[in-house]
Amino acid sequence: MATATLTLSPSTLARSITPPPSPPEDSPSPMALALASSVPLAIPNKHLPTPTYTITTKVSPSPVTPPASPPTEKATPLLPISSVLYPPSAYQQISVEPPIYSIDAATAAAAIHQAACHPLPPADKVFPWLHGLHSDNAVQLTFFSARRKIHQRTPSCWRGVTVVKAGRALESSKLRGAVHPAEILPTAPGYQGGFLEVDPKEGFCVRNFHIQTAKLAAVSDIIVYGDDRTSKDAIKNIARRIAQAQVKYRSMHMSHPDLDYPQYNTFVVSSPFSEFEQNHPELVAFDSRGLGSGSIPDFPYLERQEMCTMSRATEIAHNVWLGSTSDKEFVNASGPFNICIESCDGAPFPTAPMLRLISRRMRDHTSVQDIEFPASGSVATSNWAKFDIDAIIDMCRWIYFSANPIIIKDADGDTAMEDHDQGKRVLIHCMDGYTETSLLALAYLMYSEGLPVHDAWIHLHREKGRNFFAYQTDLQILLHAQTEILKASPALKNEADATAFIASIEIPKWVPKLDGSLPSRILPHMYLGNLGHANNPEMLKELGIKRILSIGEFTNWSADEISGWPSEKIMKVENIQDNGVDPLTCRLDKCLDFINAGREAGEATLVHCRVGVSRSATICIAEVMKRLNLSVPRAYCYVRARRLNVIIQPHLRFMYELLKWEEAQRTENNLGIKRELEWPSIAREIALMNRPYSR
Repeated sequence: MATATLTLSPSTLARSITPPPSPPEDSPSPMALALASSVPLAIPNKHLPTPTYTITTKVSPSPVTPPASPPTEKATPLLPISSVLYPPSAYQQISVEPPIYSIDAATAAAAIHQAACHPLPPADKVFPWLHGLHSDNAVQLTFFSARRKIHQRTPSCWRGVTVVKAGRALESSKLRGAVHPAEILPTAPGYQGGFLEVDPKEGFCVRNFHIQTAKLAAVSDIIVYGDDRTSKDAIKNIARRIAQAQVKYRSMHMSHPDLDYPQYNTFVVSSPFSEFEQNHPELVAFDSRGLGSGSIPDFPYLERQEMCTMSRATEIAHNVWLGSTSDKEFVNASGPFNICIESCDGAPFPTAPMLRLISRRMRDHTSVQDIEFPASGSVATSNWAKFDIDAIIDMCRWIYFSANPIIIKDADGDTAMEDHDQGKRVLIHCMDGYTETSLLALAYLMYSEGLPVHDAWIHLHREKGRNFFAYQTDLQILLHAQTEILKASPALKNEADATAFIASIEIPKWVPKLDGSLPSRILPHMYLGNLGHANNPEMLKELGIKRILSIGEFTNWSADEISGWPSEKIMKVENIQDNGVDPLTCRLDKCLDFINAGREAGEATLVHCRVGVSRSATICIAEVMKRLNLSVPRAYCYVRARRLNVIIQPHLRFMYELLKWEEAQRTENNLGIKRELEWPSIAREIALMNRPYSR
């Protein structure tokens, strides 16, 4: 498989509502294992943004858009955040040194609900601190102008609620947002108290999602609970370690005389977990049996669900369907599939004798015939041979005559359809339904419809409505094979017609600019792509895209190309870099108004930045939130699934700003603030989803 992009395999991302058996009680969670690494996690994807600024360790650099300097060194905290947990004097104190308090399930539920309904601090109050500003990390500190001590101080405007589950792992009896103790407390030998230190000591990164849980636990009230099989002593032991960490953390920060640092406390839930199940089911992510409620956003499950919905099997030619492996059991009015062709890495080309054998077998048996075919991107250009071209044509011919009814002559010379074979139903499938199958699906459309390469690309996307990802090698091999495929096509009735048609084909100017993949269709009226897509206006017109929204990166068109696009259908948003500093919230409404104008006019808009994963992806998430009335977690997974092989990567500040924008939208619509998941939980889920693709 080509390695230019990451293939999102649903088998990797899928997570059943019923989780696997729990690991031992003392085993750390996946996030805890991630935090154990001394190097920040990164996503090795060549489609990730490359900063357009230079990172240097010299003093006083000049980022593209530096953060505004505060007018004074004195901190200006926000108004105190109210909480049912503060002051803690209303609750029974079960330990003095360190201080620990006891609450029941109802109070814990009230605190969690209250936190979800309280506005988050403005982004400028918590960034760049949330990026991670370790005192030894000269690169990070220098870039964010954070050598000023005020930028490194812990914000006093945050009062969150962190829920910690003691005892058994999180696959059962899990409350919304609950984390493992090892995600906030050190587990290494020589532990001296305090919270886990997670700020990266080296390197530059604005996507430190994996450190958010531990950083914000230190500025939160912490609720500790256990399942009904966890002893009270075990719960209290975890609570004691957390309370000691809070005491140490507070003593470190009270050294600033101009900062009124809040007091955070530790609480132990005295009620059994069954009380949450009975009286507060809306907070239960996994019950005591390990069954998921389905009501709390589960990122891997949501992404898998969206992928399956998007790639559900559809008919691309008579009796030939394209879909995912999960569609093999799909049955409609025409019945189940007779032939299932799986495109996968390492599969050889089926030989003509093998295909003839399968045809004979189908005449005698009704069982489903499973066949493998090489995956898209897996046929190296250096290995092309006439055998490969012939094998592709043989496969297309076999599919065509299997799928279409066989016309025979009876004894009187009249035409009649063979009564025992009305055509087989064929499914071309792969795990995700849009990657490995692209080579065969495009080749089959060329063969069955008599389409040149460029028309097959557009036909599959527009007329057949399929989202698919193809590699540049797929484009090259099909261009190389085009003449032979069209000569063999049953759609071109005779050799003279085929010869004349082939001679008339001109490769459009947009094809050499294509790297194989098209921009991603997120909604019918909105595409997400990169600068390369934006610099291919002829391709955009073929796709029906008539408007362009450029976020921080601008096209380099010729004079003729510029003259072909009305200026009012191009919007440029300047001074937005992917640097973790530049805000985007203030531009969202104008961007969405531009997209909506296109929707009302029946015109699709391409939203792009440089790579199409951060700045432009953030705009697309906001449009999905507004258009489909989805929360930030659900809209993120919706867009992530539809970006196909390219992993969207809005940085920390952009994702945080989306939560703040969601607050504003709900307030404007008189719905009140109510987050489905808190910021640390969202960051934690994103980090866990990205971990399989990290170095």
